[in-house]
Amino acid sequence: MRTTPIFTAELGSSETAAPRSVFLAGNGLPGRWQGRARFAILQTGFGLGNNFLATWAAWRDDPARCERLFFVSIEPHPLRAADLALVHAASPVPDLARQLVDAWPPATCNLHRREFEGGRVVLLLAFGEIAAWAREIVASIDAFYLDGLALDHGKAVWDRAVFTMLARLAAPGATAASRSDAQALREGLRGAGFQVESAPGADPREMTLARFAPRFRAPPPPGRVLPAAAPTHALVIGAGLAGALTARALARQGIACEVIERHGEPAAEASGNPAGLFHGAVMGHDGAHARLLRASALASQALMREAIDAGCAGRIDGLLRLESKLSLAAMRSIVDRQALPASHVRAVDADEATRIAGLQIAQPAYFYAAGGWIDPAALVRHALATPGVRWRGGRAVARIARSGPDWQAIDSDGRVIAAAPLMVLANADAALRLAGLPPQWLQRRRGQLSWSAQPPATAASVPHGPIASGGYVLRLADGRLLFGASNDGDTEPTLREADHRGNRARLAALVGNQLLTDDEALDGRVGWRAITPDRLPLAGAAPDLEAARPARADVVRMLPRRAGLWLHTGLGSRGLTTAPLCAELIAAQVSGAPWPLEADLADAVDPARLLLRPRRLAGA
Repeated sequence: MRTTPIFTAELGSSETAAPRSVFLAGNGLPGRWQGRARFAILQTGFGLGNNFLATWAAWRDDPARCERLFFVSIEPHPLRAADLALVHAASPVPDLARQLVDAWPPATCNLHRREFEGGRVVLLLAFGEIAAWAREIVASIDAFYLDGLALDHGKAVWDRAVFTMLARLAAPGATAASRSDAQALREGLRGAGFQVESAPGADPREMTLARFAPRFRAPPPPGRVLPAAAPTHALVIGAGLAGALTARALARQGIACEVIERHGEPAAEASGNPAGLFHGAVMGHDGAHARLLRASALASQALMREAIDAGCAGRIDGLLRLESKLSLAAMRSIVDRQALPASHVRAVDADEATRIAGLQIAQPAYFYAAGGWIDPAALVRHALATPGVRWRGGRAVARIARSGPDWQAIDSDGRVIAAAPLMVLANADAALRLAGLPPQWLQRRRGQLSWSAQPPATAASVPHGPIASGGYVLRLADGRLLFGASNDGDTEPTLREADHRGNRARLAALVGNQLLTDDEALDGRVGWRAITPDRLPLAGAAPDLEAARPARADVVRMLPRRAGLWLHTGLGSRGLTTAPLCAELIAAQVSGAPWPLEADLADAVDPARLLLRPRRLAGA
């Protein structure tokens, strides 16, 4: 039994003193985070947010604070933003409380990532039951706030899943503190590898303090390795959406990035379209595709607003996705069953869709209030302007090679263009060739967009916002109509009149003949999408095809990886929606920060999953 104190906490005597007396002092803070590059805290219940605000205030007031503070919290019953604002109307830290209320996410069962202090304080809110999230959080946690649970209840609250999570997530020397003195809590902590002791609490009962000191700990599987320290610099191959947003995310984690592009300008291929859509998805089964698109749409909103505020062409005032197969009642049943709030999506009838669109709509639709469009090339340039990012154009990478601790990008003459310990291949299907991965993992699909050569003669002839369903239409900043797009497997780079006619037909299927005359002059652009067999992106560590397979070779996270080599490609037609979150996922994986995506969705975009696809198709 431990006889020396874990921490000496100066304890208060009231509930309002609990954040500092129990959780901060009980975990040795702020002292333990001082001088560190990163410190991560996990709270088992966010509640009113008092513990987060007290921790943020302590971090802000500490001149020796860590460079980055991550606060992960699981909350099964999140407040509404209006209620949160009322709770904190008289907050002792009003400026911080106001920022929290302004950033409060919709109550969807997602892992919501919010940045403060220029990205140096990151809040990750997991809305849902703790037993479900216990399997999904991926992080290395330095301190646990065991709060937000019904402290007077025993084994029903301190579920085994909670302690399994604590043991899995605890960093070496991690600590925990709780106002609870429940025997089930203390026994569970001991069983999870913590040394436990009691200390005087802020009320008559004792509080619980603990430190992680297991006798044995199995190494994490290859797909769950979290580095203790981030690399100082990285190479990103490709300056489209995937590459630029990955470089931005890495730089914001303190990793200097050099972006290598074969073209003389960034966004020269599919990312050079005049506009693209971003929005979530509603599907009856709510599988990996729908959940990834919902998480991505929610995560990308802040970036899209930032870019548009900085001058990128685009709008975020809603998107209509028409529904032709389901009745309005069936649509609303799905939304209700999945508990999707109206601030994210709602099912509307044809009359309301007509009012929203400003055009006659003949069918019901899902309205995504935070959906919209943006100029992807402008977004790429915005991302490449991030401090810590340098891009170099006109340099084609013919092959890559590992030399000592570094990955090298090599041109066709055998010259090393650049080298770094971390390389991210974000150059569409060329990424597979450079990584030596099967080419069938990606298919190139040709897409031709069309747009009117002139703006419509009257404002009444344009949709108020983007409309999509198979095809799509939106009004560009200069008033012209953009619509499409074709989806072909050939490699013809020039515009085809047949594809313009096909795009006209897609437009007519959306809104009839309300927008264009038959003789309207059209212009357009051809690009290629890189699409995976399961239509999900490739975002994560490159698998090692030559390494020996482990006994559990049927589990994605167990498959061996190539150290320092990562992929971000296969975005298909939804790159504007998914690329920002996939970029943040990669940045977290390579830096050791808490992942911004739940484990099963990270597995769903893990490149190594495609090694298992033939086995699954064969029923193995």
